[in-house]
Formats: sequence, C-alpha cells, structure tokens
Amino acid sequence: MKIEKLDILAFGAHPDDVELGCSGTLYSLYLQGKKVGIIDFTKGELGTRGTEETRKIEADNAKNILQIEIRENLGFPDGFFENTKAYQLKIIEKIRMYKPEIVLCNAVLDRHPDHGKASKLVSDSCFLSGLKKIETQYNAWRPKHIFHYIQWENLKPDFCIDISHTIDKKVESCLAYKTQFYDENSSEQETPITSKNFLESIKYRAQDLGRLVGVDYAEGFTTEKYPTFINFDGFI
Repeated sequence: MKIEKLDILAFGAHPDDVELGCSGTLYSLYLQGKKVGIIDFTKGELGTRGTEETRKIEADNAKNILQIEIRENLGFPDGFFENTKAYQLKIIEKIRMYKPEIVLCNAVLDRHPDHGKASKLVSDSCFLSGLKKIETQYNAWRPKHIFHYIQWENLKPDFCIDISHTIDKKVESCLAYKTQFYDENSSEQETPITSKNFLESIKYRAQDLGRLVGVDYAEGFTTEKYPTFINFDGFI
C-alpha cells in the first residue's frame, strides 16, 4: 500500500539512531493516530558489531514494534556522506514524496560525527525542498517544523515529550538491535554502546528528563526556531 502523506518523518544517520533518540515519541504519535515514517541514511556498515544484513533485520523488527508506516534506507556511505547537492536531492525527494508536517532528525552535536552531519543535511534539505525551482518528480514541500532529538551528548532540550506510557516500547525497539547493545554472551569487541551501563541509560536518561519536567519518562528535543502556540492546551 502506497502512503500518500506522513504526519511525521524521522531521519537517522544509522539504523537505531531514531530508536535511541525518539522512539517513545514516535510510538506515542502512532497511538494518537498519526502516520509516522523512518528513513535511515546508512546501513551502519562501519559499525564494530553486526553486518549490513543483521542491521537490516533489526531495523525491520524495530519498525514492526513501533508500528511505523514506512521505513527506508537511502544507502549513503557510513561515515562518508556529506552535505552536498547529490545527497540533498535524495532527501528532498523523500520530503516531497511524503509531505511531513514535522521532521525529526539527529542531534545537532554529538559524539559520532555522522550525527551532526546528518542534522545539518536534513535541515538544509528541508529548506531547499520548499524551493519550487528545484525540479524533482514531486512538487515543492517544506515541513512546518524540524526538531532534533538528543543522543549521546547531554544537550539542553528546548522542550520535552512525555513518554511515560511508551517507555517500554522505546526499550523494546532499541533491544531489537541485538548485535549493537549489551549481551553478556557475546564474544564480539566491546564498544561505548555495548556496556550494561549504556543499556540501562536508555531508561535512566529518559527518567531524568522526566524528573526535570514532572513526568516519569521523557524525550528531549532542540528546535531551530521558536515554536508558536495558539493557547496553553496540552501543557502539563
């Protein structure tokens, strides 16, 4: 079934970026009846653990857990994609195809250099997507909002989303990436994200953000411009 339009489109430099950064929010939006999609830039082929094949299986499993409408992989080279016209045009095609009102993408600053690169690449592509003189098979479309989820670095969020009712789905979707996170029986090389501490941090970081905003668990986002509200409905 072809999806004509998505409400929210989340981009990630690697499979599992979206799950770690904003999957609680995405599942909450699904429960509200929103159409949600994920587009991964790379196959994570430079990752210390796993293979392109296992990462694909894991990404598909996470998609099913989160009830995502579409999940695509653009096949950009892991570690070596750049903010250039060729890559921008591929993203513009997807933005115009799915016409999301809201785009979510990587953290503006993070430990992995691909994350910051992906953040700027998406931001620039969203702007360019609204220019009608850039010709593609789809009409010009510019999302109303671009929000950046928070990853390794403890960036100060501009706002938080309550995920108290979806934290278990967030954890479950992250654990779909069996090759990437803590496994006491694994003989593969350790990485910064394979420790038990990192696995536990998925919940305790969300819990700490929740503590700061008065809920049990939350995900934080940064914005590129001030959000505007009609009234105070929806505030906790």
